[in-house]
Amino acid sequence: MLIDFSALSPSRIYFTMIQTLLPRPIAWVLSDSGAGRFNLAPFSYFNGVSSDPPLIMLSIGHKPDGDIKDTRRNIIERSHFVVHIPHRELAEAVTESSRVLAFGESELQRLALATVAFGDFPLPRLADCRIAYACECHQVIEVGDAPQALVLGLVKAVYIDDRIATLSDSGRLQVDPLALDPLARLGGDDYGLLGGTVTIKRPR
Repeated sequence: MLIDFSALSPSRIYFTMIQTLLPRPIAWVLSDSGAGRFNLAPFSYFNGVSSDPPLIMLSIGHKPDGDIKDTRRNIIERSHFVVHIPHRELAEAVTESSRVLAFGESELQRLALATVAFGDFPLPRLADCRIAYACECHQVIEVGDAPQALVLGLVKAVYIDDRIATLSDSGRLQVDPLALDPLARLGGDDYGLLGGTVTIKRPR
C-alpha cells in the first residue's frame, strides 16, 4: 500500500499519521489557567528535542470549535507547565482528561487527582505520576494553515520516583522501564503497554 499525502485531506493525513507513528509517548500536561485553577490534558505528538539546552516538544492544535486549546493558551500566557509520563493504571484518567471542557474548568477536580509541591517550581505535579518535568516555555512556533503550535519547553527539573530508578557507582541514572510501566499512544482508542525490553550493545 502506497499512500500519496497530496491526495488526502488534513484529517485523513492525521489519521494515517497516528496509525503509523507507533508507539507515541504521552505528555500529560498540567498548566495554569489562572485564579488557582489548573488544566490537565494529554498530548501524543510529544518527544525530546535536545539536551543542551534541555528541550521537549509538544504539538498542540485546536478545539473542535476552532479556538486554541487551553494548554496552549495557558503556556503562552503564563509560561510554566508540567509534563507527566502516565502509567498503565492512569489510562482511564488520561483518556477522560482529553474531554473538551469550558475554559477554566479543571480536569483535576473532575477526576479527583491529587497534586504535591514540585520543589520550588511555581506549579505542582500529579502525586500519582512516576516521572514529571518542570518546564518553562522556550518558544512557540506556528506550523501549517490551521495553524498547529509547536511548543518547545525548557526543562528546569525532573521528578523521578525513587522506586523506579537507581544511580550507578559512577552516578549514572538508570530508570527501570518496566517499573515505570508507561502508557504509549496507538491509533484510534488504543494504548500500548511495555511488555518487555531487549538489550543490544551499540557499536563503539
